[in-house]
Formats: sequence, structure tokens, C-alpha cells
Amino acid sequence: MNFRKILNRDARRYTLPQERRLGAGTHSYLPELCDQLGTGRIGRRDFLRQAALLGMTATTAYAMADVLTGTAPVRPAAAATPKPGGTLKVSMRVQEMTDPAAFDWVEKSNVARFMVEHLTRTRADNVTVPYLAKGWEASDDLKTWVFHLSEGVTWSNGDAFTAEDVAHTVNRWLDPATGSSNLGLFGAMVEVGSDGKKRGIANAVEVVDAHTVRFNLKQAALAMPENFYNYPTAMTHRGFGKDYDADLSANPIGTGPMSLAEYDVGERALLKRSRDWWAGDFHLDEIAYFDHGEDTNAHIAALASQQVDMVYRVPNNLIETVKRLPFVDIHEATTAQTGVMRFRVSHAPFDNLKVRQAIAACMDHQEILDKAFKGLGQVAENHHVCPIHPEYAALPPLKRDVELAKKLLAEAGHGDGLTIEIANGDTEGPWMTDACAIFKNQLAPAGITLNINKMPTNQYWEVWDKAPFGYTAWTHRPLGTMVLGLAYRAGVPWNETAYDNPDFDAALNDAEATLDVNERKKKMAVCEKILQDDAIIPQPFWRSVFKASNKRVKGFSTHPTLYHQFHSVWLDG
Repeated sequence: MNFRKILNRDARRYTLPQERRLGAGTHSYLPELCDQLGTGRIGRRDFLRQAALLGMTATTAYAMADVLTGTAPVRPAAAATPKPGGTLKVSMRVQEMTDPAAFDWVEKSNVARFMVEHLTRTRADNVTVPYLAKGWEASDDLKTWVFHLSEGVTWSNGDAFTAEDVAHTVNRWLDPATGSSNLGLFGAMVEVGSDGKKRGIANAVEVVDAHTVRFNLKQAALAMPENFYNYPTAMTHRGFGKDYDADLSANPIGTGPMSLAEYDVGERALLKRSRDWWAGDFHLDEIAYFDHGEDTNAHIAALASQQVDMVYRVPNNLIETVKRLPFVDIHEATTAQTGVMRFRVSHAPFDNLKVRQAIAACMDHQEILDKAFKGLGQVAENHHVCPIHPEYAALPPLKRDVELAKKLLAEAGHGDGLTIEIANGDTEGPWMTDACAIFKNQLAPAGITLNINKMPTNQYWEVWDKAPFGYTAWTHRPLGTMVLGLAYRAGVPWNETAYDNPDFDAALNDAEATLDVNERKKKMAVCEKILQDDAIIPQPFWRSVFKASNKRVKGFSTHPTLYHQFHSVWLDG
């Protein structure tokens, strides 16, 4: 079958006026990708995601999937006409909001994202689509990416949004002085300097013209468009951190439709629609965030009393309570949200591989999931790649083995037992302490005593990347390669384990550079096995997340990373 002919025919039929048809600049792998879907070697979801990453518009990708699978598109029921205006009231922590490049909480980005925006947007269905960039293309070797910017976009101070803004923003990420976790995410643009610090390679970001940016990579990377929608990757003005302080709350210059009207850390943030939005209609007049503190019961009480229309997250222990509220819709998302009981391998006794393996061997993942999180998720495999990640490879199931743990402890010189301590701040809820307590009981038969250092949430985040043993919550990323690059690549800012394994880094680079979905799974299996064998993260489970909103909130869907995508949200009544 001539898939290129089909691609061009349907591009003419389905693409939007501003979007390119196939031809020069079309990635040479797209016909092969179509062939894989047409012959059943990959599924529809993998096709949609990868075709969009390689530059096919989402409209064309969905239409092509229908053509290749012989599936007629499902026509959604006619939606009610959105009503403009109103204030959406949300219960969520209101945190310090300075430099988007250094954001370490999704909540910070949720307040910011209606002011500062991203080059791309990953939807709730895991497909990445254009945003401030109207399209992109990659070279066949995936080492050169060209992003074409939307035209007619202005900053709230009146300046035009141009490639200079993109270059300034990305170069700040790649400067170690900024302290951005994006250094780990964009590893293909990073090298180790003479001072031993990671920084951007020369000419990584190239301004082609006012609306075109070229990224020159040292190695292939498939997920560049997806990486640009991580929560610390919002575009900031070319004067940010240069002509004025890198403090968004003090200098809220953005391309979005809203301005920051009120901002009080720990209390309230108010956003007001201040101008027409370059991307189309924005229905809400205001978004008000109310901080009800660390007690999740207070957030749910605000929803129940209808003081707010939505809560950021429903804790698992209150789901049944919320379900009983007749005026509330509850939304569940299957995610790669998790918590890892991670060792800092530079600290004794966790610098001893056999000690780490002994501790990991004692874990009964299913028991922790069932008792600590009411079974609302799935067991993990100690390598931080989730079954919902497209490149996930299934490894043999882990089994608890106390006798093996005793043997490994004896070989490590701890035959008489071992006492360890885990730091935990219940940063995502009391289930984290419950999980630690269950693991404590699982360790005891092997002669391992686990003491739980329960500390306030804020105090834990002061030591999360320093404690010898800690329980850290990690949010969802759409790709396994993204989280592995952020968390376990040597020398990156968020490598809380101090893990440094050249074999792992090389295997991850290889997986990131592989286009074929099935081949990439094989290469990810290598990454997963290395992490599992090195036993740096006993990881109990993956968890589903829940949001709740008043039924008057329309047009809302839950994003697995809990990003607030309110661009189509409106209020009925």
C-alpha cells in the first residue's frame, strides 16, 4: 500500500489552513509508522502519539488512524453552547511562584499557566499538539528539530512573542546557575563543562528568523515536543532574569489571556481575564485559587459547602465521602503518579549494593498497595517506568524473598541485623506513612529495623534530595524516558539518589533515540533491568488520581499530571 499517497491525500482533506501538508520536511519514518498501524504491529494510541511528535497534525493523525484501521470516527454528541463569564473557584495550595524554570510543584505551574504558556500541549489522551509553536519537524536522525512559532502572539506588555524569547528561555534552562530540572529533561542538549557541571552545548538553540527556532542536539531525541510541556518549561519574556528579576509573581508578563490580580502565598491567588486570547475563545472571567492548608479534609469541606467549585486532588481516603455529594462529579485518571522509597547511594549503608538488594527483596508490593492505597492503582517494579508509558517493557514479576534478604545482609556484613531510617513528609497524603509502616513490618523478619522519621511536609522538601533514605512522591510524565532522564541520569539537578551509572545513561540515550515503538520497548527493558538490579528505588505502586468538581463546571477533563487545562471550561449557572 502506498502510505505516502494516502498521507498526502488525507492531509489535503483534514488539515487546518495553517498546517503543512506532507512533502519537504516530512519525516521519512511516517510511512513506516502508518504501515505498522495498518498491519497491526502497533496500536492506535502509539500511532497517534508518535505521529504527532514527528510533526503530523493531530487532526490528520486521528483521521489517518481511522483510514488505516477502517474505523469510522465517532461523532461526539452536540455540546451545549459555552456561557462566557464567571469565576471558577478552586481549592489548591498557593505557593511561592518565582522562576517557572525552577518550578518544583505542579500547583505553582497551575497558577502560572494562564499567564505564561508552553510551546506545546500534551492533552489528557497523551497526544502532544501545537500551542505557542504552530508546528515542528525533525531531521531523519532526530538530531535537528525546527519549531515554527504562532504569529500574531504578543506579551502582556505589548512586545511581540518571537524566537528570541524562546532562545532566551531555553538557554536559561541550560545554564546551571538557573538550577532548572530541565537540564535532566533535555539531556541531548547538555554536556559536562570543565567545572564538572552540566550545561548547554554550544549552538544548542539557533534563532532562524523571528518565528523559527532550530534546536541542534548532540544525540537523537524523539520526545522534544513532549518535553516542552513539562511543568517547568513555560516560555518567559526575553527580559526575564536579564532586564528584570526572575520573579513571575512580581513581573507577571505572559502571552496568556489572564493577569495576576491578587497573590498571597498560603492564602489566595486571583487571575483575571485581561485581554483577548491569541488562540481563540477563553470563557472564564476569573480563576480564584484558595489555599486551605495541608489538611486535605479542609479542601473537601470547602467543596462540600460549595465555597469552591473544584479541588486540586481528592485523597484516596475521602473518595467515598466525595462520591456521596449529589452536586459533584468525580474524575479519575490512571497515571504514572508514584512514590519511591529511594536510597542515596553515596551514603552508608546504602552505598553497599547487597544492602539495597536485601531491603528491596523484602517488599510485598501488592500488600502495600492494598492496605495503604485501598488498591487504587497497580504494583510497581522498582524501575520507575509505568505500564501506561508507551515504551514500558514487562519484566518478570518481583517476589518477596526474606531468605534471600538475610543471605544478602550477611554477605554485606550485617548478619546480626540492620537498623535504618526513612524520612517521610506525607507530601501527597497520609497513605505515605501507612506505606512506610507496612514496609517496616515486611522488613522485620529479615532482621531489618526501619524507623520512620515523620516530618512536616515543608521540612521534607528541604531534605528530599539529601536524606540517605526517603520516600519521595513523583508526578506523572507521559514518557518513561522523561522521568528517567529527570531522576536517574548522572549529575542532573533532580537526581535525588546520587545514582551515577554510565551503562544506564548510555542505555537511556539509546532508548530516547529509537523511533520504532517495539524496538524502543526492548531498549527500555535494558534501562529497567539496570535500575532494578541496582536496587536504588524500592517502589511500592503506581496510583490513580482523583479530582472533583461541582456539576456546574463544564468542559473539564482530568489531566494525569493534574495540569489545569481550563481553556474550554465554562460555568453553567
